[in-house]
Formats: sequence, structure tokens, C-alpha cells
Amino acid sequence: MTKKTRLRTLLIGGLFTLLFISLIGRMYWIQVVKADAYVEMASKAWDKSDILKAVRGSIVDRNDKVLSEDVPAYTVSLNPQIVNDQGIVEDVVIGLAQILKSDNTNVSELEKKIRDAANKKKPDGSYYMDVEIRNEGMKIDKSKRDAIIQFIEDLRPKKKNKANSSGIYLRDEKKRYYPNGTLAAHVLGYVNKEGEAIQGVEKKYNDVLTGTPGKITTQRDAKGVELPNAKADITPPVNGKTLRLTIDKNIQFMMENTLEKYYQAYRPKSITAVAADPKTMEILGMVNFPNFNPNDFWNYNVESFTNQAVTAQYEPGSTFKIVTLAATVKEGIFKPGETYQSGKIKVPGNEVHDYNRVGWGVISYLNGLKHSSNVAFVNLGYYKLGQEKLVDYIKEFGFGEKTGIDLPAEGSGSIPMKWPSDFARATFGQNLYVTTIQQLAAYGAIANDGMMMWPHVVKEIVDPVTNNVIQKIGPTPVKQVVPPEAAREVTNLLAQTVQDPDKIATGLAAQVKGYNVAGKTGTANIVVNGKYSLNTWVTSFCGYAPADDPKVVMCIVADQPDLGGDYKRAKEVAPKAFSEMMEQVLTHLGVPSSEVIKENKVEVSDASVKIKVPDLSGLSENAAKNAGLQAGLNVVPYGTGTKVVLQYPPAGTEVGASQRVYVAMQQPNTIPIPDFTGMSQRDALELCNFLSLVYKINGEGYVVSQEVEGAGEVQTVVLNLMPPDERASLPTPTPDPKAKSQTKK
Repeated sequence: MTKKTRLRTLLIGGLFTLLFISLIGRMYWIQVVKADAYVEMASKAWDKSDILKAVRGSIVDRNDKVLSEDVPAYTVSLNPQIVNDQGIVEDVVIGLAQILKSDNTNVSELEKKIRDAANKKKPDGSYYMDVEIRNEGMKIDKSKRDAIIQFIEDLRPKKKNKANSSGIYLRDEKKRYYPNGTLAAHVLGYVNKEGEAIQGVEKKYNDVLTGTPGKITTQRDAKGVELPNAKADITPPVNGKTLRLTIDKNIQFMMENTLEKYYQAYRPKSITAVAADPKTMEILGMVNFPNFNPNDFWNYNVESFTNQAVTAQYEPGSTFKIVTLAATVKEGIFKPGETYQSGKIKVPGNEVHDYNRVGWGVISYLNGLKHSSNVAFVNLGYYKLGQEKLVDYIKEFGFGEKTGIDLPAEGSGSIPMKWPSDFARATFGQNLYVTTIQQLAAYGAIANDGMMMWPHVVKEIVDPVTNNVIQKIGPTPVKQVVPPEAAREVTNLLAQTVQDPDKIATGLAAQVKGYNVAGKTGTANIVVNGKYSLNTWVTSFCGYAPADDPKVVMCIVADQPDLGGDYKRAKEVAPKAFSEMMEQVLTHLGVPSSEVIKENKVEVSDASVKIKVPDLSGLSENAAKNAGLQAGLNVVPYGTGTKVVLQYPPAGTEVGASQRVYVAMQQPNTIPIPDFTGMSQRDALELCNFLSLVYKINGEGYVVSQEVEGAGEVQTVVLNLMPPDERASLPTPTPDPKAKSQTKK
């Protein structure tokens, strides 16, 4: 027995010893051999990281007016379990629908959407715990958030358990906000509810705008509670860069207001207008209708999102004659006084007619240009220039390939010419397809002495903190399409299609009072079922002004406007819209008309004496005035601050002795609207631009009265002007900044 007991004891002891050795071995394995691995695993379990989102860069116009920015937002979601337990499903449905609806919302459909969210179940029959209301409830603004908070409070008496939640949640987020609504929507594009950039510069420059997210890492226990004395490892986010566009908000606003009138009056399928500086091809304004509001993009049809200016491809018609004209002028073929038989002309396999079918008898090629004779251009481009050279010039002007504008979804157009009649018709803009931006670039090249420039909508990439320019974009020469002397001769010829003393030219409706305009009309029949329709057209006008020193090039294209079946009414649309918009843009830019130049002869002569503007920044009002007097300049202060924060013209600019120097004693956009009465048109425009005012000009000469239209951020100063002879009895005082003013709201 004793032997058995000893044996059992030894056996049990040995077993415990073995277990102990195994335990020690395991501990050694864990704490020594695999220590680093397990520490790393534990660290991963403890370390919890949260993403620190980068702020998306803002988009501003050329004068730093905000067009797109990130703002606080809130997303609405429901807990179906709680909503049903509280017995408030229908109250929630009706109440939230009234808060979340917008002008274009179908309320019954929205109510159904909210009802479905409030009753949403998993496959096992249990309710989901968190259901977002898309799209209406995603990233709403503060006003709607406040309304929902009040609504939750109003629900309290209706809940079964008044102490518990109502099941309506609001989650803090950021959203993309477009403070000007539809303004420049096709240029900007939009960012959807999921944060994805769609269209426009939002998409094209997404990598620049997005920035780089950061993260914060802390140590937490299994329940997610941060450990005591735990250190946080922070990688800060790098916010996106600011895009400064070439777009001028004021010009964009004027163009949109004007073009919308024509869109409403003639109901085209679409209408587009683009304006640029021909010397740089910086796009000043780009307008499309139908339009959309990027703040509630989900309420619009797909047709509203197309940027017709860069995407749509169409047969241009007679605006394309600029290519044939430039080619034959360069080659010495176009002789204005030479005559030809108008009306019709035969080409192999076909016959080409003038638009009136009968022509105007035997006329000169200059009059053929004025009449926009197709026969004239077949003679010039097909028979005299020849097919091969014609195609070379078409390609030289960039047709058939993309311009490379910094916007997505650009079309390339096409030049699918095969048969002799194809080449003949291409001379006057048929049997080939172009985009508006291609046409604009071609006209811009002629306006710029034959040098084609790259069209672009982004001017600079800017550091959002320092406001320093990180990268300048453009201007970029593309190629010299024709020599300067040929381009000037084309300009001279195109000017005669608008300013025609014989009143036979097709471009008379595009005249701009006080300015010489060079340009060309286009009325192209639409192809329907393989044949040219006799009563539907694309009507267009492309041109630039002033013709002797072009500052703005502009193209307008209307797709199938309602002309009542009468092609002669085409002049009512694109040419008239061009005239109205071009006058507004030139006025805004301060380009003097011939009448104003005559009125200001003294100012013109004084301009020969150049004075360098001194640096007035940081000076007091009196010190700035004294510095101006010492330089021989009149300094006019605005605002009530103690120091100059901005001046115009900038320091170092050489100006004439009559030039006023404006100084802002506070931020210009906070200065009350001054009294412009008695100021010349030039001075009034300079001051409007200096104070970042949106304005409208009626008449020419000197300001005799003013009004303010609109409210909030969308205010327009209306200035009424009269020539000197009509205002002889009115005083012409130096503007007094302390005179009666109207407050900016």
C-alpha cells in the first residue's frame, strides 16, 4: 500500500512538474520568444485611430469672391425601432417632409421615402437602428437643423414615453455650399452627398481641392474608453488648395441674366454663351441654359447638367466662314472688289445655293461676305483655295481636336469630309462638327493678331492660409494660325458685316453702341432623318470688340430656338444677345467707347503725362491724401477705418494726372454704397470694381441718378448716365465719400 501510495505520489508530482515546466515554457515563449509580436498585437488592439478630415479648398472668382466652399452641415437619420415604439411614425413622416422639402420637391414622394425609412426592417424581421433620409435629409443647413430640433421638442407630448428619444438623429458633417446658387454652375460642377466631385472644376481639379486627411491615434480599452495617461499620436490633415478662377462673378452674373431672357423668350433646346480675353483666353464668363443649382442638384433633369459650351457638337453654319476667310486672305485669294454670280453654284455631285435660293445677282466678294453668301465661300474655299489647303487650315485652327480647356467632358468635334460636296459645304460650315469653345478659340486667334491661345478657367492655385500663389496657370500660346497682317485684314472685313453703312450685312443686330464690333452670324439647318430641316436651326454669333483693340471675344449659340419657321428671325436671338451682353461686359471692364473718349479729351491728353502711384497702404487718411498731393494725384478715401487697407490703382502703376486714386479705410465689401452722382462713366466703373459692387449701366456719359436692386448678397447698383449736353444744368462735383450712401446688406 505504501509502495502504491508512493508511486501515485510520484506520478502526480511528476504530472504537476511537467505541467509547471510546460507553463514556464509557455510563459517563456510568450514573454521572450514572441514578446515583440504579442506587444504589437496588443498595441493594435489598444490603439484606436480616428480620421481627421481635410477641409476641401474653396473656389473663388478672379476677384476672390467665393463661388464654392465647405460649410457645416447635418444629416438626418431615423431609428425605426424607437419611432415605432413611440407611436409617432406618421407625425415624423409629415413633420420631416415639411421641413426637408424644397421648391421642386414632390411632397407625397418625400413622405413615402420617410415612411419607408421609419419602417425599414432587416431580413430577420427586426428594425434597423439607423436609416438616413436620402437625399433630402443629407447635409442639410443650420436653418433646417434648427427646425428639426424644434420639431423633436414639439413631438414630446405625442410620444408614448416622453422621457425617451424620439428616434430622430442629427449627425454633424461638412457639405459643399455654393453661395450664388446657379451662378457658373457648369463651370463649378458640384460635389454630391457622398463627397464625390461631379463635373466642372470640382472634378477636374479634385486632387488639388481635396487635400490629405490626417488622423489621431489614442489607446483605449476593450470598451473603447481611453486609457489613463495615454498619449495621442496626431497627424494633422493638409487642407485643400484654393482655386482662383478666370471667371469674373459680375460678368458671369450679367451674362446669365441676359441669356436667361432669351432662353425664356425663344425656348431653344439649349443656349450657351462664352466670353474671354482674346489676348490670354482667360474665360470671363461661361453660361448655359438649361441651368441647375448645385446646392440641390438632385432636383434637376439630366439635360440641365450638360456644359453645352465644351461638350455639345454641332454644325456651325456661317460662323465657320472665318476659317475660309482667313485662309483666302492669307493666301492672297480674297479680293474684296472681285465679282461673282451669286445664287447657286455646281460642285461635283451636288449644287449649292445661297440661303435665299436666288442670290443677289453679280456682286463683289465683300458684299458676298456681308450677305453671308454660301456661293461666295464655295468659290473661295473649294475652287480657289482647294480641298487640301482647306483641310489644312481647318486643322490649323484646331477643329477636329480638343482645345484642352481645363473642364471635363470636352468634345473634339469632327471633320468627316469624303466627297467633293462635303468639302464644298465645309467652306460655309456644313458637313463638319465643332464645339462653342473651338469657335471661341478661333475667333480669339484672329482678334489676337493670329496667335491662338489656350482657353482656360483656372487662373491660379492659391495657398488657403497665406493666400500666396502656388501655381499660375496660363496664359499659354498654342500657335500662330495666320500672320498678324492677315488677322487684321480679317478683322477689318468682319467689322463690315456688323457696321455696314449699306445696311445689307447679316450682323447689323450685333452692333454695340459706341464700339466697333467684328464678327459673324451663323444660321445652320438641323439634320432631321438624314436631311436638313427647313424650319429648325442652330443660330449663333461669334465676334469681338473693340475691333481695333479687342478686349473681349464672345460666342453665343442657340440650339433650335422658336423662330416661328422664319430663318430671318435668327437675328433676334444670338446677335441681339451678343449686343446686349458685350455692351455690359465692355462697360464693366471700363473699356471706353468712342463717345466717352470724345467727352474726355482733356483726360486723354493728360494721359501723356505719366505719374507713378505711391504706396499708400497702412497710412492714415490725411497721410494718404498728402502723399497723393505730393505725387500730383487726387486721393479719394472710402470707409471709416484708421489705416488704408487697399488702394486702386496699385502702387507703382503709371497713370495720367487726371486719374483718381481710391483708398479703402476698411474692407471694400463692408463699405456702404457711395453716391455716384456726377461721376464720369469711367470713374464710376472703377469705383464699382474697387468696392466689389455688382452694377448695371443705363446710358452713357455721367451719372445722374442711382438705385439699388435686390437684397442680401445679390444686390445690383443701377447707374443712370447722360451725355454732357443733356446734363448741362447738373453739377459735376468731386465724389464725396461722406455724402448720402446706401447700405450694403
